[in-house]
Amino acid sequence: MSMIVFFLLLLIITPIVLFLLIISFGRLTNFIVENFAPLISYPVLWILGIDFHINKQVDPLPKQAVYISNHSSTLDLFTILALGLPRIRFVAKWELQYNPLFFIIGRLTGQVFIKRQKSKKAIETLQKSYDKVKRQKLSIFAAPEGSRKHKGIIGPFKKGPFRTAIALNYPIVPIYFEGNRELSGGGGSMFAKPGKCIAHIHPPIDTSDWDLDNLPDKIDQVRESYKEWAGVK
Repeated sequence: MSMIVFFLLLLIITPIVLFLLIISFGRLTNFIVENFAPLISYPVLWILGIDFHINKQVDPLPKQAVYISNHSSTLDLFTILALGLPRIRFVAKWELQYNPLFFIIGRLTGQVFIKRQKSKKAIETLQKSYDKVKRQKLSIFAAPEGSRKHKGIIGPFKKGPFRTAIALNYPIVPIYFEGNRELSGGGGSMFAKPGKCIAHIHPPIDTSDWDLDNLPDKIDQVRESYKEWAGVK
């Protein structure tokens, strides 16, 4: 039911988004991404009985940063969109474009689709977007675990989002979703039960002294923080 509502709302909103983008010559892109994404997500969360809260430990949110989060639940799609992050562009899996609505809105609003199975190709795709991201003073959102289907509560972290932060000279803003995994059963489950989810938006992590040599250690430090938040020893 929730996915049906989500796609119905997406179907209704798509022509509105197209109209706004056309008449504004693309200048309303940030407004659309920041405001229409929560507009679609909150009704779905309400139908699912999800009590969603955002705990900002930094305010205002950085407008130029690489936002990352844990990812092990189908609920993540809705809670990520519900955040309404400023000037955000999402790094998403290539297969989402097989849905024509995702393809149209994603391409027109400048989202970044990567082939996660081909890490070299994914890095090349990200590198091509750097100039545009910096020029337009945008932020990036990516899940370093890559897929929600992984072993353990916090899966291995891929280097992509962190290399992006180095290349852009952006801070990393960690977001920890509390409750998403428990309410959806984790991994590939398509069902969710009612309950409470909290998005903890933590203070930015300075990456100015990061480089390719110390990157593995820096990634491990960030992942250890996620394990601590998740209560994993």
